[in-house]
Amino acid sequence: MKKLMLGNDAIARGAYEAGVKVVSSYPGTPSTEITESIVKYDDIYVEWAPNEKVACEVAIGASIAGARAMSCMKHVGLNVMADPVFTVSYTGVNAGLVLCVADDPGMHSSQNEQDSRHYAKAAKILMLEPSDSGECRDYTKKAYELSEQFDTPVFIRLSTRVSHSQSLVEENERQDVPLKDYERAPQKYVMMPGNAIKRHVVVEERIAALKEMVETTDLNSIEENGSKIGVIAAGISYIYAKEALGSKVDYLKLGVVYPLPEKKIKEFAAKYDKVYVIEELDPIIEEFAKSVGATVIGKDVFTLLGEYTPSMIKKAVLGTDMPEFDTMDEPAPVRPPVMCAGCPHRGTFYVLKKLGLIVSGDIGCYTLGATPPLQSVDTTICMGASVSAAHGMAKARGAEFNKKLVSVIGDSTFMHSGITGLVDIVYNKGNNTVIILDNSITGMTGHQDNPTTGYTIRKEPTKQVNLITLCKSIGIENVVVADPFDVKNFEKVVKEEVEREAPSVIIAQRPCALLPNMRKKYSGSCKITDKCKKCKVCMKLGCPAISVEGDTVKIDTTQCNGCGLCTNVCPFHAIERED
Repeated sequence: MKKLMLGNDAIARGAYEAGVKVVSSYPGTPSTEITESIVKYDDIYVEWAPNEKVACEVAIGASIAGARAMSCMKHVGLNVMADPVFTVSYTGVNAGLVLCVADDPGMHSSQNEQDSRHYAKAAKILMLEPSDSGECRDYTKKAYELSEQFDTPVFIRLSTRVSHSQSLVEENERQDVPLKDYERAPQKYVMMPGNAIKRHVVVEERIAALKEMVETTDLNSIEENGSKIGVIAAGISYIYAKEALGSKVDYLKLGVVYPLPEKKIKEFAAKYDKVYVIEELDPIIEEFAKSVGATVIGKDVFTLLGEYTPSMIKKAVLGTDMPEFDTMDEPAPVRPPVMCAGCPHRGTFYVLKKLGLIVSGDIGCYTLGATPPLQSVDTTICMGASVSAAHGMAKARGAEFNKKLVSVIGDSTFMHSGITGLVDIVYNKGNNTVIILDNSITGMTGHQDNPTTGYTIRKEPTKQVNLITLCKSIGIENVVVADPFDVKNFEKVVKEEVEREAPSVIIAQRPCALLPNMRKKYSGSCKITDKCKKCKVCMKLGCPAISVEGDTVKIDTTQCNGCGLCTNVCPFHAIERED
């Protein structure tokens, strides 16, 4: 039976059919739905780990123990798990191990454009790249076969468009893959120098074998249309090329993007007047082709930046234009990203902006605290960096600067990689103030549970991490819990804590407004009364429900959920909440 599936759902289906038994991941767009989709298969143990490094290590452990395993992450999550990834390349596997990494060309939800193919080459790990949902399922199953055949972990590289586009997938029965025997093999799995140096020899022998395999595998295929122009492409770039160029060119479609097939590329390139390499982000295929003597055209006509389009490809290859997009006569209104109505972070950033503090920010919904009108986030680097970067800023500029500085970090991000930064502050005698934005969920990636929520990915009750106890256990003596919507008290708390001559933590505690229980709680809306003096202080909140028409402030009741934050900031009590 065939079904329409997202690429991410198809990866999950492939894992199920391949007999996978253990999946551990950390949510990150555009990869999140792979793990969320796996939850519906009861035969698979699945979990959200605190971060990607832990997730990868869980999957490695499961593989060594004899179970087919998977870990999924976005491209920057691969940075976090790089340490075990490079080592598992040396150890190899017992049962099949697949790592799914989703790149984000165009940075739809990321802080950088990163090409994960570099990791495959650097770690010397086989990497497959599907083009559509059908291939997502097929390549996942093939990846487990290759993993066990060549004793290697296998990367599956996705991109935003492959992950989030739909195409037909044929569903098959689950394979009954028994656990492989567990045999103690310290020479293989204990990576101290004496063993590791011998395993490096094995890695190089494996790569040599893989280079022979990629020359003949049907994962790399040639499509001949009698053209004098050739195109080499993989993944979503192949789909774009087919849409733009159709049968006007011949294709070398690469399903394996590391290692690349040297002989196949050279022979293909030699047959054509012109050969274009079409690949998003970095010139990985292009540089390899040129290094083996093939004459190809790549980044001299294609950009290094962002996503490609069929129009861009058609113009570069055939010199003809096609409409970029369907357009309307009326211009579409600008819709910048904004925190939701009722977002608990809004109160925090309103206070921080009012106090004029320097804010070391982090990755999450609250990164939007950098946008107008709140504009109170000074830095955002990576997960967990708000805490450790602020420590560095304070050490660089001294105690008085520290009294103008706070870190903000979400509860999930704190569990991911903020704890060690806080330990660093305590251990090295810092006195920073860290605000943990506890909204009771992992909000940015779509409401995934984490160790602070008390539930597993399957919504089973579990031990809940107590942030107060955790912070105190690592030496923070001053931990304050405050509601950011109680603006006067929250401002008082922040003022007191930044003046302390000791490190402190403020837990800004209020659940995400989109959680089901909060939707029931926020069942009304707010209205402007005739007490309004048109001071427009409420506009400083950046709430999408509040706007100005002429000189009059209005609240859109279709967007307002009655959270009441605006009633707490209006100096004239001119806003009232109605059920």
